[in-house]
Amino acid sequence: MFTVKLEKECGCFKRSDFSNNVQFGSKDDALAEALNMSKEMNDLFCQKHEFNVVEEGDLIQIQVSEQARSGCCGGGHCS
Repeated sequence: MFTVKLEKECGCFKRSDFSNNVQFGSKDDALAEALNMSKEMNDLFCQKHEFNVVEEGDLIQIQVSEQARSGCCGGGHCS
């Protein structure tokens, strides 16, 4: 089994329809799901974080970078 895991669940993730620690029977399916999730999160979430996929054996981890990609002002309306 291969697991897609988000290393840190931000507020946007918690409010989304995404699930964490989802298991797949094949590495290809897990990797495809992780890449799709990270793309959607990078495109649709508040952009305080950047999401990147890293393969670690049977774990496909979506890592979270704390650096804002969009230059969020930090005024609280993004979260």
